[in-house]
Amino acid sequence: MKANRAYELRVSRGAPTAMIEVLEIGSGEIALFWDVRQDQARRFAGALRTDLAQLEAGDFLDKWARWEQS
Repeated sequence: MKANRAYELRVSRGAPTAMIEVLEIGSGEIALFWDVRQDQARRFAGALRTDLAQLEAGDFLDKWARWEQS
């Protein structure tokens, strides 16, 4: 199953950071989240959207879970 069928992306902008969350559609629970600077939010969310559309759900989670830990 493609990741965009399993996960939903939400971006909440505030000052000075933006919160980016990836939610499991089935449960509504947060699978991944990041606080990023405002100037990074658009590019970061764009990369997530691209991978949501192209990767399988498990591959997406494996790839982006590494970013969450750093």
